Order: sequence, then C-alpha cells, then structure tokens
Amino acid sequence: MLRSGFLWLSERRGVFNFIKRNGLAGRLASRFVAGEGLGDAVEATRTVNERGMTVTLDHLGESVTRAEDARAACDHAMAMLDWIHRDGLDGNISVKLTQMGLDIDRQLAVDNMTRILERAGTYETFVRIDMEASNYVERTLSVFAEDLRPTFGDLVGVVVQSMLRRSERDIDDLIAMGARVRLVKGAYAEPGEIAFPDKQDVDAAFASATERLLEHGNYPAIATHDGALIDHARRFASARGIPADRYEFQLLYGVRRDLQASLREQGHHVRIYVPFGTEWYPYLMRRLAERPANLAFMVGSVAREVFART
Repeated sequence: MLRSGFLWLSERRGVFNFIKRNGLAGRLASRFVAGEGLGDAVEATRTVNERGMTVTLDHLGESVTRAEDARAACDHAMAMLDWIHRDGLDGNISVKLTQMGLDIDRQLAVDNMTRILERAGTYETFVRIDMEASNYVERTLSVFAEDLRPTFGDLVGVVVQSMLRRSERDIDDLIAMGARVRLVKGAYAEPGEIAFPDKQDVDAAFASATERLLEHGNYPAIATHDGALIDHARRFASARGIPADRYEFQLLYGVRRDLQASLREQGHHVRIYVPFGTEWYPYLMRRLAERPANLAFMVGSVAREVFART
C-alpha cells in the first residue's frame, strides 16, 4: 500500500509544486539527488571518484511534450559529456528517450540521441538509455536495436527491469546482439499481467537474469542494493571463474554507502548513479516506493543534522 502511494504521488505535479516550496523537502531530497545544477553533479562526481568509484550522471526529467524542450535536454546531455571530458572525471551519462522527444516523434528522439552519441564518440564516453514504464519498453528497445546500436555499437547500452514478465525474452535478445545491459528490479507501478506482483518473484527473476548476463553478457551492470542478490551475483561469478573486470555493480547516490565502500574494498567495479536537476520529485518518490524505509532514514539524517547545530 505504501509503495503504491509513493508511485501515485510521483505522478502528481501539483504535489510536486507544493513540496518544492518546502525547504525541508529539498533537504530530504539532497540525500538522493546531487543538486539542481550540473556544477552540483560535477562536485558529487569528484567526491565519488575520490572514493575509487565511477559515476553515471542523470539529468532528471522525462515525458517532454515540446520539441524545443527535447532539443534543450539533448544540449544538456552534450554539456554533461563536455564537462566529464574537460574535468577528467571518471563517468558516463544516462538519458531517457521521452526526455529526448519520443512522445513527440520517434525521429526527433533518434536525431537527438544521434547528436549525443556522436559527441560521446569523440570522447569515447559510454551512454546508457534508461528504461521507463512498461508502455515505453518496446519503443525504447526498438530505437536502441534498430536506430542506435547498428551505428554506435558498444558506445550505447540499455536497461532491463526484472519485474516485467517480458524481460527474460528481452535479455536473451540483448545477449544475442552483444548489447551492454544494466539490470534493475524496476520502479514503476505496473499491472499484474505485465509485471510480477510479488517481491519474491521479482527477486527470482533478477537472480536468474544476473546469472545469464554474467555468463553470456557484455560487461553487464548489476544494479541493486539488495544484499542477498549482490551476494548471489558474487558467488555465481566466483563459481564460474568470471573475473571482476567483466561486470560492475551499480548503486544509487546516497543509498547504502557502506555497501558501496565494501564492494569497492573487495575489488569490485562500482558505479554510482548520480541524478541531478530541478525535476527531482518524481525520482525521489520512486526511490521511496522501492524502499519505504528510506523515508525514515532521510528524516532521521536531517533531524540529526538539525540537533547537532542546536
């Protein structure tokens, strides 16, 4: 019930506008979001790099409805690539196709992605296409497989959500084409005929997909904070003799910093997903939906900071 409530709130623009005027809400969000500007994200990236981990930057925003906004998002993505290169940061970027105009016109999104990937190619910087709700999966995979990967190859990758019933087939198709895949559980509200309703089924699908990607995939990214699933991946890789340089673990900015450090100390490649931008509210609600205990954690963190100064 709490999860569905957070997901419902993530789509309420009026609630966002109210909350954004509340300073406390912004401080709570700062635990999971690097800031509103690219400079904030760059500083966060430097800090993560100093801890021996890499980064993927995500300028928050989706469901763009005007072509000029999609082109502006494209320009911003290229600015991210420029800044990563100029400052010698160890990172890449993640983008959403709806942010690039997919809801307006497929060709607009393809053209914007082409511009981004051409710029990325000059720097040899990888670009990941984030996955969105289930009604975008087919179109996202089609753009990736038909329009982008044939030209840009391993410069571009995509995401698969284990909660979706179709993902087993999608993973097999992506492995067959040699695509770089990030595996996540998924953070959108989906009907039972499309997604597994029970956590145990989502976890089982994640574990199965992890095994296939580790054994047959092209540098997969295992993106989860679930300790049991991470341990499963580590044990499977060890048993199959799969070296740590053939995959990476990805974790969210501000979440389980202890786990981030532990994995890095064990010699694993760790990449931190660093979101930033003014559209932080829907992202924050989905993070709380994934793990409602995060709310108590954030409130407690802010309260400790307040009392420490009094």
